[in-house]
Amino acid sequence: MKARGDRITMVTAYDAPSARLADAAGVESILVGDSVATTMLGLDSTVGVTMEDMLVFARAVTRSVTRPLVVVDMPFGSFQPSDEVAVRQAVRLVKEGGAHAVKIEGGGPSTLRASAIVEAGIPVMGHVGLTPQSAVKLGGYRPQGRTPVEAQRIANDAAALERAGCFAIVLEAVPADVAAAITAQLTVPTIGIGAGPACDGQVLVWHDLLGLTEGHVPRFVKAFGALGPAARAALDAYVAEVRSGAFPEARHTYGALEPDRP
Repeated sequence: MKARGDRITMVTAYDAPSARLADAAGVESILVGDSVATTMLGLDSTVGVTMEDMLVFARAVTRSVTRPLVVVDMPFGSFQPSDEVAVRQAVRLVKEGGAHAVKIEGGGPSTLRASAIVEAGIPVMGHVGLTPQSAVKLGGYRPQGRTPVEAQRIANDAAALERAGCFAIVLEAVPADVAAAITAQLTVPTIGIGAGPACDGQVLVWHDLLGLTEGHVPRFVKAFGALGPAARAALDAYVAEVRSGAFPEARHTYGALEPDRP
């Protein structure tokens, strides 16, 4: 698709209904992201999500789709300690979670982990720019690559991940011109999130794009629907009808069986 200039669509989803709808919509890839920590589990950051959590959500998605490439995030702590640990945990995501590929964050030591996982026969997607697992180290959830030094570091990390065997690289929250230069530099696709239109593809979180996220959302999010207000209206109507006795109606109930007749 990169060679043809075709744009790649990717959605971050976590459960069976979402996966089925994304599949039906024709997206090329579904990411089971560690963002499940904040979107589904009520945690403050992605750091707290566990491998067991990721396996549950990965299975829900992989059981429910037939066509999209399913990429599963390796959670914090599952690949950082050593190559051996990284390979063992990546194998779990494939064997137990049904993942087609895994994603790891960062450059530097992560490049070595990516290489080890690829050598074990598992496809790896890289992730540079704003890497949420390292947000504290990066100074918080802020755009990356805005200075020449930062931009060069991100470009170097992306190139190193490609050399390590990554089949694609996520670019998150980097200036559009930096992402364009990296995309032109790489032979593998780039998937942007807050990285401008020049990336080979785009990814958004399910809840964000459907308008289900409450409170602050990053400036790169576009809500393509308003399901949050619609869901709230439906719930308000349900509560009102239960309290008033309007629900359930006769058509929502069952009658007794007629007794057998001779």
